[in-house]
Amino acid sequence: MAEQQQRTGSNFGGRGPGRGPRRGRGPSDGSDSGMGGKDGNELTEKVVFINRSSKVVKGGRRFSFSALVVVGDKRGRVGIGLGKAGEVADAIHKGGDDAKARMVSVSLRETTIPHDVISNYGGARILLRPASPGTGIIAGKTVRAVVESAGVKDILSKSLGSKNAANVAKATLAALQTLRLREEIYRGRGLAVRAKSAAVPVPAAGQVVARPTPRPSEVASTPAAVVPTPSSTVAPATPTVDGPAST
Repeated sequence: MAEQQQRTGSNFGGRGPGRGPRRGRGPSDGSDSGMGGKDGNELTEKVVFINRSSKVVKGGRRFSFSALVVVGDKRGRVGIGLGKAGEVADAIHKGGDDAKARMVSVSLRETTIPHDVISNYGGARILLRPASPGTGIIAGKTVRAVVESAGVKDILSKSLGSKNAANVAKATLAALQTLRLREEIYRGRGLAVRAKSAAVPVPAAGQVVARPTPRPSEVASTPAAVVPTPSSTVAPATPTVDGPAST
């Protein structure tokens, strides 16, 4: 009896004779998991949406699952993938692999985007606008997952069309791909990037602005004003009045 209990507990993971060890469970819906990329960068995986579909067969219903996954390194690279399988964990794993294979680079300016952009995909329509530092990510669940994985920290967004998660995610990614920096536009046109000139401060009302003291060379080069002398002045002519002729 002791030998049978030892065999049952040690060789079969304590689950009874003929049954193997427990399988690990995959991440649940909406979870984040970090993974190491090929180049050593940490990739963030976000499960945006899990859909379940059923098929009626002779023996009953057969279920299948699809998972929409977003992967990014938070440094300007992001990808979207869709995985389908008979189990939720397998669908998430397939979606993550598909997203990593489809990662693209986007242009960012510090913690926000360079300019406004509107993008359409199917029935979805997404508006993205840059925001000042400290604003945060003002977006819904799907748009937040995409822009946050790309590395955006301050942004304003609005969904103007369909709420389908797949179309919204793809419209957001398309909007990020259309972003262009000022330097990229100048480089594409073959022009040199001009440095920004310093802004001239505007004096407030009633403020006295001190003029700079002229240099001696500037004073010497300035022509002196011509002052008319008294001798050169011409007295105005006195009008004469013709009186009656004297007798």
